Amino acid sequence: MNPPGDIPVKQGAHPLAVRVYALLGYRHHVRGRPVSIHTEPGTKTMTEITAIEITAADLERLTEWDTPTICNGLELTNPERRATGFTTGVMVCAFPELKPICGYARTATIRAVAPASRSAAENMAARQSYYEYVAGHPGPTVVVIQDLDAEPGFGAFWGEVNTAIHKGLGALGVVTDGSIRDLDACAPGFQLLARKVGPSHAHVHAVDTGGQVNIFGMVVQDNDIIHADRHGAVVVPRDAVKKLPAAIDLLTRREAVILEAARAPGFDIDKLKAAMGQSSDIH
Repeated sequence: MNPPGDIPVKQGAHPLAVRVYALLGYRHHVRGRPVSIHTEPGTKTMTEITAIEITAADLERLTEWDTPTICNGLELTNPERRATGFTTGVMVCAFPELKPICGYARTATIRAVAPASRSAAENMAARQSYYEYVAGHPGPTVVVIQDLDAEPGFGAFWGEVNTAIHKGLGALGVVTDGSIRDLDACAPGFQLLARKVGPSHAHVHAVDTGGQVNIFGMVVQDNDIIHADRHGAVVVPRDAVKKLPAAIDLLTRREAVILEAARAPGFDIDKLKAAMGQSSDIH
């Protein structure tokens, strides 16, 4: 039975919202009336999570580690995300030599097979609105674009011009399931992770801006924190940003024991078992 004054969630809240609110444990108001979602004591509220102060320096700190290491750290700080929140498809990385990027998501969807059904003036207004969105705060940003065509990547949104524009507007790179081109002319230091490389932009145009997107299984919302490098990308929960350095330090110290043993002359199964025991004792 629901507590007095509460609305049963099936009568007001969107199913996805209900799951999120239940996980976060806070009161949501539906049509002006409160809905209480009860969870375990100590669960952070949405207000507490969004109130966590994250600085540009915090995000820059996370670029000291590659994305697989960030995923490893999240297994300690946010174990419920061990099998979710990251890309799972094969991606092309335009510049694998670049260091990892970490910033706030700017999301959009695109199509390229057919022309937009808008007038030229409407197209110009939509494009300007998109760029205004990309330029907004907070920053730095990582653009995350989903291609909605039946054949994603038919036309490339990304090349010489858009990488220059986005870099100038404060973006560090892009993660997309579409295509990229102009690899020898892209803005220096701007990273691109994509489904494939292609020669044409076809009829590419933005469809929607600021909504939820899905890139190879990684579901991203506007302003999510994204970490990406040549391996792929992952969403970093806000409450994990400041915890990750200590978690990664712990994992590194544990791994060091096993790696040292494995690389030493005379390594065998008995030494592996001993090293594994020593590693598990490190806290």
